[in-house]
Amino acid sequence: MEFAFVEDGPVDGPLALCLHGFPDTAHSYRHLLPALAAAGFHAVAPWMRGYAPTSLPEDGVYHQAALGSDACALHEVLGGDDRAVIIGHDWGAFAAYCAAPYQPERWRRVVILAIPPPAAMAQSFLTYEQMRRSFYVFLFQLPFGDLVLNTEDMHFVDRLWADWSPGYDAAWDVAKVHESLCDPERRSAALGYYRSMFDASPPPARYAEVQAAVAAPPQPTLYLHGDQDGCLALPPEIAVEPLLSPGSVHGRVAGAGHFLHLERPDEVNALIVNFVTS
Repeated sequence: MEFAFVEDGPVDGPLALCLHGFPDTAHSYRHLLPALAAAGFHAVAPWMRGYAPTSLPEDGVYHQAALGSDACALHEVLGGDDRAVIIGHDWGAFAAYCAAPYQPERWRRVVILAIPPPAAMAQSFLTYEQMRRSFYVFLFQLPFGDLVLNTEDMHFVDRLWADWSPGYDAAWDVAKVHESLCDPERRSAALGYYRSMFDASPPPARYAEVQAAVAAPPQPTLYLHGDQDGCLALPPEIAVEPLLSPGSVHGRVAGAGHFLHLERPDEVNALIVNFVTS
């Protein structure tokens, strides 16, 4: 595959690989990349597999194990070493939950935004509150799910951003999503991430080891969650820090929704930079 990306900072600095989710693009990290670069990192945000201008995968696989495999391959081709850190939001977080335990020697620290550790997700996903928020996940399983995104104005995407990050003006971000997913095969690729969630068949053999490794990262991990997140609820009774490795930190960002790194860039950037440089 060929990956398109945006980058900032010295190319000989430690790699900071920043992975976006749905419905989003690499531009999601436009505030964080300069902050990481100022701290000496080679900060790179690729468009994830299937999102233009990154190529469509020939194997047509969008399983989280494939995303984790991509992250490790990007570490390799970008010249990463054992100083590298991986930062993931939404589906980018799922990729990190695969890549970090699969090849832990590649990543010194991990930052996860908005997606709780797998054990916490298991506790909350089938609650009524979360299933109500996750209606779109089930909608995307249906044959006509593609039609939901097949609109010129990306109205469905715009409403998701409004529900997930109340009060945030996402017009610029949604326009970038429209550019990335303007072709039908690109929209199908984005939905492929969700359809893989309920696919009972195992991932292709080349991804089997990656899938088997999925867990909370063994590295010190910073987990941040917006307390107004309209996409994923994180009830206060679910304790996150005990599910993470020693040296990890869990923080809730007051007044922020799902796209907390865009809504509260100064606060979130400081938390991330302080963590990955400590």
